[in-house]
Amino acid sequence: MRRFLTAVETIAAFFLLAIALLTFANVAVRDFFSVQIPDWFDFSKLMQVVAVFWGIALTTFAGRHICVDIVWEHVGPKGKRIIDLFATCVTAAFLVPMSWMVCTKIMGLGTQATSDLRIPIIYFYWVAATGVVAACVLAVWRIVRVWQGVPDEESPLG
Repeated sequence: MRRFLTAVETIAAFFLLAIALLTFANVAVRDFFSVQIPDWFDFSKLMQVVAVFWGIALTTFAGRHICVDIVWEHVGPKGKRIIDLFATCVTAAFLVPMSWMVCTKIMGLGTQATSDLRIPIIYFYWVAATGVVAACVLAVWRIVRVWQGVPDEESPLG
């Protein structure tokens, strides 16, 4: 499972890097040569969706969301486990229908393509949808781990 989590992290990081490089390249080309990279804006939007969905998968499993832990900090280990279990179940309850809807959206996408190069956007949507499905799988896996009382320090993410 460690390889799967490393792959999820690598995919999210790769797409964030690709967005940064594409944006930098477009700005440089536009400033120095007064042209722009075709479809750079479409690509950056599509890659951002992929990076966000794969990032959601990673943070769901790691339990490292941006949050305020006012109550969590002041309860004992059993209370923390109950809060973590509840929070992960709520997250999974939202991710499962979201992954269903993303997959449904892909089925009805048809032949939509980028503006300039006419590259089909369905490929980006499939990679993003796979990230949402990975988020569902990791949410369920986290629910099992929290239920079993496995501390976060033993997480494969380190």
